[in-house]
Amino acid sequence: MPIKLYRPVTKGRRFSSVQDFSDITTNDPEKSLITISKEKGGRNNQGKITVRHHGGGVKKYLRTVDFKRDKFDIPATVATIEYDPNRGARLSLLNYKDGEKRYMLTPDGLKVGDVVVSSKKEAEIKIGNRLPLEKIPVGMNVHSVEFQPDKGGQLGHGAGSVIQLIALEGGFATLRLPSREVRNVPKSCMATLGSVSNPDYHLVRYGKAGRMRLRGIKPTVRGKAMNPVDHPHGGGEGKHPIGMKYAKTKWGKHALGVKTRRKNNPSTKLIVDRRNKSK
Repeated sequence: MPIKLYRPVTKGRRFSSVQDFSDITTNDPEKSLITISKEKGGRNNQGKITVRHHGGGVKKYLRTVDFKRDKFDIPATVATIEYDPNRGARLSLLNYKDGEKRYMLTPDGLKVGDVVVSSKKEAEIKIGNRLPLEKIPVGMNVHSVEFQPDKGGQLGHGAGSVIQLIALEGGFATLRLPSREVRNVPKSCMATLGSVSNPDYHLVRYGKAGRMRLRGIKPTVRGKAMNPVDHPHGGGEGKHPIGMKYAKTKWGKHALGVKTRRKNNPSTKLIVDRRNKSK
């Protein structure tokens, strides 16, 4: 999907770009697979803001996406390729041979009319088919990989994401994730062949605040632009730097270089090579 640029006839257009929706085949989602998304505005059950900069935005419908693909050995035909307002990747509407319809993440290169299948035994090695990692040749690119068998795809959902299967040894498959982390998962976990569609999504530049408001993102004020009473970085004269030993959050905690992973996370032993050694 290429990125579309407009002539800079206004200040908002000058530095903005949009997606080219030439790969979309229909504008109408499958009604049986959508639900209304209730916006929370970053508030909890007491009405207090717990997540800042959330609110507003265009009304969206949630598409029910099948991340398990547990209709095994039943061929499905790709009926449409659709836009999803809740993610960067495209969705494919699958018409199964038994009449059921489901959405799945569209692999890059999949087209309307293609036939895909999910199987725990044997299936053709082609884009869109879903197989256990132990049935996939080493070196192949995959996405929507399970952490645990039968749990559904959790790794590799973002637009353009690709995970490489680099080894099969013992009861585990070794994967190189988009973050460059190398980790093991049980080789009986399922994965979809190919990379996720819409790889140019990260190149979109929104260009102005109004387009961010339509996405439900409210303005973010820098701490150094505030007064001392409002933020640890506040105060001073002009555009002076942060006058502290380290960058802080609004609540005085470390903002950069903080370890966010739980020390007792049971899956730590499955990580072969961290994406960031310091964390």
